[in-house]
Amino acid sequence: MSSYLAQEVHLARRHEEILSQRSELLQQMETYLGDKKTKKTWQTQAADAAHKRNAALLNDIEAAEKKLQERVYLLPHPDTVKLETLYWASIKESLPKWEQFLLGRAEVPIGFKKMKTAKQNISYPEEDSQK
Repeated sequence: MSSYLAQEVHLARRHEEILSQRSELLQQMETYLGDKKTKKTWQTQAADAAHKRNAALLNDIEAAEKKLQERVYLLPHPDTVKLETLYWASIKESLPKWEQFLLGRAEVPIGFKKMKTAKQNISYPEEDSQK
């Protein structure tokens, strides 16, 4: 009978050890799952923040692109318009003098001297070349 009692005490101790290990493992599992849940929450928040940041950057890029496209179609600078207007007025003013020459019917107009280069003839106004 003493062998049964010794075996019963041994089994009771073993049972207590197993219950203790089980309790530790359950606590470890709860801690692990809690940490995992916390980590998942953090990752979800980080992903949401990244998504919002990316959306804001995309909106900024699209706005900048739109501004650049609008700039392409804007009117030129007023100084450029003024210079262009003066240029075309000068062309219209001197066109009658050059018309016969450009048609090949006359010599270079009076007031311009002829300068020859290897590739082409270039004429400059005498007034401008003296300055």
